[in-house]
Amino acid sequence: MNIYLESFGIFLKIGMFTIGGGYAMVPLIEDEIVDKRKWISKDDFIDLLAISQSAPGIFAVNISIFIGYKLKGVKGSIITALGTVLPSFFIILAIAMFFHNFQDYPVVERIFKGIRPAVVALIAAPTFSMAKSAKINRYTIIIPIISTLLIWLLGVSPIYIIIFAGVGGYIYGRIKKNNI
Repeated sequence: MNIYLESFGIFLKIGMFTIGGGYAMVPLIEDEIVDKRKWISKDDFIDLLAISQSAPGIFAVNISIFIGYKLKGVKGSIITALGTVLPSFFIILAIAMFFHNFQDYPVVERIFKGIRPAVVALIAAPTFSMAKSAKINRYTIIIPIISTLLIWLLGVSPIYIIIFAGVGGYIYGRIKKNNI
């Protein structure tokens, strides 16, 4: 099968059936792209996740663009981005057209209340998977904990955390390289 059609279909399917946004898509993308098709390695996938999180914009679109680019350059990134965006676009369009007719129904309210915990689980699962893949241990766990506390309790901008972490990672890598 043509890789363009196949990658478009994969991201279209994931975009249609994933509730909860980009982070909920991560285990599905990993399963399809890394595990089943082996188009990219686990390490490359983790790197693309990190870049996608650091780049401005919507995470789901960012990860699809970076994976598409890794697979087939600019054309691949356009195809995978379209696959990711089109389902959401049409779903939001339909909701915008019809939701106001149903928003006050108790059944609709209960459905949305029931979806919330599932979304939390869909976001938590890839977080733990990424932590395991990133080889986070009892020594390195302090970095995400401190970052979370700085953002949550002190209101530090995530931009400063990302810049500091990037500079710190660069310095650590240089020191480690010089010690080898």
